[in-house]
Amino acid sequence: MEQIKNVSEQTEDVLEKVGRPLKPLIPWVARTLLVSTFIEDSVRIVMQWQNQLQFLQAYRGFPWGVSHLFLLVNVVTMVAGSALAINRRMTEYAVGGLFAVVVVQGFAYGLIFDFKFFVRNLSVVGGLLMLLAEGLLARRRNVFAGLPSLSDEDRSKYVLLGGRVLLVLLFASFVFSGEMTLARMVVVAVGGLSCLMVAVGFKAKWSAIVLVAILSVFNLVVNNWWSIDFNPTHRDFVKYDFFQTLSIMGGFLLLVNVGPGSFSVDQKKKNF
Repeated sequence: MEQIKNVSEQTEDVLEKVGRPLKPLIPWVARTLLVSTFIEDSVRIVMQWQNQLQFLQAYRGFPWGVSHLFLLVNVVTMVAGSALAINRRMTEYAVGGLFAVVVVQGFAYGLIFDFKFFVRNLSVVGGLLMLLAEGLLARRRNVFAGLPSLSDEDRSKYVLLGGRVLLVLLFASFVFSGEMTLARMVVVAVGGLSCLMVAVGFKAKWSAIVLVAILSVFNLVVNNWWSIDFNPTHRDFVKYDFFQTLSIMGGFLLLVNVGPGSFSVDQKKKNF
């Protein structure tokens, strides 16, 4: 056990040195990936405006005019929220707007009770919570010395805990979808262990990096929407999954940047 611990610490030291030049870029990349699904969705709505209107009016019962307003508000909210999130401006408003889009679209398009959609969107919400926690921690660091900042610190504890737990739910949809091949079983085992470690906050940063690596390969191999030209509808669904996975990867990268928070095994170990 002691040898395993030593190897683990040495590996972490090497990875820390190798990744140090990239560290300043991680927050920006993480936030951009996190909001990529909202940017893609806003572009898709604009490009398929008539089809979106027809679906809402014919299949979801939206009156003429209400459907137009619904789509317009969604596009504006997603574009504005994404821009604010990437630039870390008014983060709480950005997170609130993007969260509202997730919930409203789930009901409006009748997908809220679809298991895969529900779990994946919970993971996206987990990423949004990580974004909120980053904003709270940044605001706390910017407060002048001596001024009270306990409120933001307390909030960030719970937000980080909720974000960690929700982020790992993506693997629930992965486990219960598709044929269980040997390769898939290995990925599920490694990913499941990494998810558990992220949820409890044990070696959370390195576990998050492992999950980002797994999701990167999975996304390129399974969600290769650019190679689908025979079925536009199927292509849109795969493209949607691709960008949602990118968003969840962004959430894990934010976890790497801000850490697991006070309610974690890693933090408890530091206190002893």
